[in-house]
Parts: sequence; structure tokens; C-alpha cells
Amino acid sequence: MTPDRLAQLTELRHALHQIPEVSGAEEKTAVFITNYLRGYDPDQLLTGLGGHGVAAVYDGAADGPTVMIRCELDGLPIEEISDQPYRSTHAGRGHLCGHDGHMTIVAALAQDLAARRPARGRVVLMFQPAEETGKGAPAVIADPAFGELAPDYAFSLHNLPGLPVGQLALCSGPANCASRGMRIRLTGKTSHAAAPQDGISPAGAMAQLLPGLVALGGGDDLGADYALVTLTHARLGEATFGIAPGEGEVWATLRTVNDARMEALIAEAEDLTRQICTECGLGVEISFDDVFEACTNDAEAVALLQTSCRAAGHPVEMRDQPQRWSEDFGQFGKSARAAMVWLGSGEMQPQLHNPDYDFPDAAIPVGVSIFTAVIDGMLR
Repeated sequence: MTPDRLAQLTELRHALHQIPEVSGAEEKTAVFITNYLRGYDPDQLLTGLGGHGVAAVYDGAADGPTVMIRCELDGLPIEEISDQPYRSTHAGRGHLCGHDGHMTIVAALAQDLAARRPARGRVVLMFQPAEETGKGAPAVIADPAFGELAPDYAFSLHNLPGLPVGQLALCSGPANCASRGMRIRLTGKTSHAAAPQDGISPAGAMAQLLPGLVALGGGDDLGADYALVTLTHARLGEATFGIAPGEGEVWATLRTVNDARMEALIAEAEDLTRQICTECGLGVEISFDDVFEACTNDAEAVALLQTSCRAAGHPVEMRDQPQRWSEDFGQFGKSARAAMVWLGSGEMQPQLHNPDYDFPDAAIPVGVSIFTAVIDGMLR
């Protein structure tokens, strides 16, 4: 990649970095991307996919497979800590997972495809909404317009802190853990703080529930039985001194390597919660949100990515364990051969979702070259 082109793409990444929008609210980002793609003459430009999703389609002259390259539109509800001139202009929101970098890499492919269409098949550049909540990929797939795209293959990347900038890693089989948010609402009866015995407080139940849920997980080995329960939020009553509480909430994230273990963990967590609440005379409501199924890389798609990485001049490290964090990209793997490659974002890079995270611009050319090699190898 020439210095001028990298400078152009860096400017694009910085512009996206300044306008982060949270899952389901990516309206301005989608308009920005749509306007950018229009400048590179796609054969089709679809908007509003599953919410604010955008897809640019480039057709080949001959029949062949449909290859989708996917990235994410959304940022995070986290205040960015940065002195960079391109820091977020949206208070309380930041591109702190690197989706601005992912979008830039996929947008760069439009420039190449406008100059040189695939010889056969077609390429779909997919800018997916709401990845951070797990709702985006299912919504895109459920959109009738997506049925017209019907990719045969789907590829994506995610940057990976801890891996040197530009280095690549790939996993065949399980690639990202399943996870879901469990919301527990406990209901009892308020009373005067001078007579707590006349009410039913959730405090005792919460004192048992918090360590009890955590104890359902265990071990760092990412094998088939891996399970992790992370407490993310708890609330007891109102912020007052005169009322003994009558309700409370506990939020926890359940995490496993595979979907079967997730179902078992859900059952264990629900049984524990209901048992404690029954013993304490409390009502309970349990609901789930941010649902991510396990993400599994298809063996053929992995082999194609390996070949493409080598063709682009980049060695790729093969790993035998998935990432602990979750991804909804696996939803596309239900109907397409799909795989995700991990792109190093720096050994000293802050972790994903940290307030001082910033996607490294030096990784952009590597990501572009990988997907260019995929397209060249499969469709040209």
C-alpha cells in the first residue's frame, strides 16, 4: 500500500472514530459509509439492513460464489480517554473495540473493486449494525433483502490486543465463546428502616446469590466444560436511609465455549436463583439479553483464509483455543462457510473495551491485503 493511500485510509478511520454510535443507533455512521461507498460505483447498494446495516455488491461477469466480507458499524457506551485530535465527539460513546478500523479496511476494498470487478461470482461488503449486543447479525439475516445476497462464504476479522501489530492468528473450530446477560429481579416488601422485620428484604438472598452465581463457573481451560459467570451490576432498594428495601437486581454474564454447555449453565443459574428466592420468600423474574451463540470457524473457510494470508505475504499463527469474548458473526456461519481471522493490534495495546483503546492505523494495510487476496484467490 502506498503512503498516500494509507494516509487517505487513516483519515477515513479517524473520521469514523469521531462519530461513534451505540448498537441500534448507528444512523450517522451508516449515512457516512453509504455516501463513501456511492463514490465507488457498486452494482447494488443496500441500506437499512436489520436496522442500519449497509451492503455494497460488486458483480462479476461469470457465475461463481458470493463472497461476503463483513465488518461492524457500532461503538460502545464508554467515555473515551484520549488526547488524540480525532477523539470521540460524542460524550459517553467511543470506538473502543476497533470497529472504526474494521470499517476502514472493508471500505478500502470498495476502491479496489470499483477499479477491478471480480471475474466471476460477486463480492458483498457488509457493514453490520449492533454487533456489541448480539442483535445485529440475526436482524440482518432476518431482513428479506439479505435473502437476495445469500453469501456462500463469509469472512471477517477482529483486531486482537496482545498480538504484535499486523500479525495474524486463526483458529479452526470454536473461535468465540457463547455468552448472554442474565438479569435477575428480586421482589419482596418494603418496610420502615426502624422495623425491617416487618418487610421482606432481598439483601440476604443477594448475599447468597452473588458468590453462588460466580461459583457456577470454574477454571481457565477453554475446553468443552469451560464456564464463567461475571457479575456486572447489582442494586438493592432505593438510595435512602428510611426504607428497608423491598426489591433488588443482579446482572451477570454467563460464558461458555459451546452452546450445549451454555444451556446447562443457564439451567444451573436459574435453579440456584429460584431456590434461594423461595427460601427467602421472594418473588423473582429472570430475563436474558445480549445473547451470543458460540462462533465456529468452518474448516474450508479457514483453509481459504490461510492460503490468502500466505498469498498476501503474511504468516498466520494457528491456535487451538477460542477467544473468551463473543461475536455474532457466527450467525452467518449457519448458512455460509464462515471464518474470522484475528489481526494483531499491539502487544502493549489496551484491552478491547478499555477507555483508552485506539485501533492502530498501521494494521490497516494488512487487513486490506488479506481480503484482497481472498477475493483474488476465489473470484479472479
